[in-house]
This record gives sequence, structure tokens and C-alpha cells, in this order.
Amino acid sequence: MPPGEENKIAASSQFAATQWSTVLEAQRTQPEQARAALERLCGRYWYPLYAFIRRRGHDPHDAEDLTQSFFAHLLSKDALRHVDRSKGLFRTFLLASLTNFLNDQRDRQQAAKRGGGKSIISWDEMEAEERYQNEPAGPLSPEKLFERRWALTLIEQVMLRLRREYEAGSKQDLFNQLEPCLTGEIDHGFYDEAAASLGMNAGAVRVALHRLRRRLGELLRSEIAHTVSAPEEIEAEIRYLFAALA
Repeated sequence: MPPGEENKIAASSQFAATQWSTVLEAQRTQPEQARAALERLCGRYWYPLYAFIRRRGHDPHDAEDLTQSFFAHLLSKDALRHVDRSKGLFRTFLLASLTNFLNDQRDRQQAAKRGGGKSIISWDEMEAEERYQNEPAGPLSPEKLFERRWALTLIEQVMLRLRREYEAGSKQDLFNQLEPCLTGEIDHGFYDEAAASLGMNAGAVRVALHRLRRRLGELLRSEIAHTVSAPEEIEAEIRYLFAALA
């Protein structure tokens, strides 16, 4: 099998009926199905949008109003009819749509009127602002902050799915022991120490870590598949993620 072909096959098998592809396919013939899929995606990735709006200079309350108003606009039937299939990535579609939406806003009252005073996506306002206050204070543009937050949010979703799988298999202790090795270097003597802690031998710990890393890669591709319009876009989006975090 040619190099990289295995990843392409895996990507194609993961891609069936993903959420963003559902939006693109169903926007005209099944608008309610498209709206539900889009709402699930927005529920996962609302924070990068909030951070983008805050970095543009809006205060916390305005940022919440504008984010909810944007979702109300985005999830309307009229907005869905004009989703452009050629835009491809959910990430780029969201950022372009939000930028246009903000440019059309004249004041907070107009935003509140558009949102109808309803919360479209549920989140904790205090949590949102607390997270924003921990963002880097340097000269990071709203666009760069959005990209970084998008990448981190996607990885958080993947790690949550991975943890839940191990917990469901009663392997939470194994996951907790190996998780730091997914993002950091392995210290000298780690395998022996982990083996003693888990009641395994060092070779079994090595195998377990290999399987954990492999599953992480599978879930990363699966999660990304929900935000692109075609399986061949997955590898490029993975490269984008790591560039955004560099």
C-alpha cells in the first residue's frame, strides 16, 4: 500500500454523514436536519467565536450578546440557504460569516434585537470570560486568536472523547498514567515507574502507550472530519492545527 494511503482510507470511512458535510448536503432539501447538525457544531466551537469578538474590543456582555445573535442569524433558514458549498471548511465559513455579521452591526441594541433576547447556544457566561482573561495579552490579532482557540478547542474535544472511551472500558487509571506522554516527552525510567504503579510490565506499558497514541490519531481525524466538506481536506487541516499552535 502506498505511503499515506492507509490514512486516506481511514479518513474516507470516518467521513460518512459528518456534521458539516450534512449541513452542506441538506441545506436546501432538508433544512431542519442541516440546522440540527450546524447547531451541534456551534455548541462545540462557540468559544473561539467569543474570543474573536472580545479581541475585537467588545466588552464581555456585548460579546455574549453578539455571539448569541450571530448564532440566531446563522441558524435561521434564510442564512442556511446561502451557505456556499465551495467554502469547504467549517472553520473558514464561521470566521468569514462572523466577520461580515460584526461589520453589519451598528450598536448593541441592534444585536440584541436580532437575537430576540434568547440564548441559542448554552454556556456559562462566567466561564467564557474567565477563559478569555487567561488568553495571551500580547499583540495577537483577533484572527490569530480565533485560529489558536479553534485548534485548542478541537484538541480538547478529542481528548475528552479519548478519556471517555478509556473510562467506559474501566481503564481510567491507565489513561491518567499515560496521558502526559501524549503531549510531552517521556522521562527516563517512566515505563518502569508506570509499570510498577499499574501492576504491569514495562513492555505492556509501551504497547498501551502505542495504542493510546494510535487511537488519539484516529479520533483527531474523526473530529476534523466533522468540520470539513471532503475527506481529502483532513490531512491539510491537521497541518493547519499544528501550525496554529506553533
